[in-house]
Amino acid sequence: MTIETATDDPFTDLWPANARFADGFHLAELSGIATRHLTVVTCMDTRIDPLAVLGLEPGDAKIVRTAGARVTPDVLHSLVFAVHLLGGTRVLLMPHTDCGLLGSDDEIRIKLAAATGRAVDDPAIAAFDPYGITDWSVALARDVARIRSHPLLGPDVVIGAGVYDVHTGRLDPVPV
Repeated sequence: MTIETATDDPFTDLWPANARFADGFHLAELSGIATRHLTVVTCMDTRIDPLAVLGLEPGDAKIVRTAGARVTPDVLHSLVFAVHLLGGTRVLLMPHTDCGLLGSDDEIRIKLAAATGRAVDDPAIAAFDPYGITDWSVALARDVARIRSHPLLGPDVVIGAGVYDVHTGRLDPVPV
């Protein structure tokens, strides 16, 4: 199938790159099951390459990316599938230093209001839960508790955590 691109297409830089990728495509033999039985929950930050950070290859792990690597309802939804249907029975929570979610919920709402041109008391801003991070150990403990309390995940899921340092490349384990 050929994709026709218009001159006003904001993605024109991507279509040729995909064509080059497809020409050398070699991942068709992967099954979709995590061969290392690992699911990594990490941030969407562009400085994080979770496969490289952990010495993994395509097919080794399920990667769930979300703002701040926080365990939100959407992440729990993904974890249920990853753990029970896709082989990712070990869950590694991998937030990082210098994250945009570092700060209290109120501080993040103020930044969001400024970025969107809305008032802090705008209902959309006030109702938004940014899952801010003021203390890694507290945030990770809450995220582990969310996984443990989910009826389809619970206490049998193996959970680990480490904070990735975007300046050194090191992953520092955090007891959970």
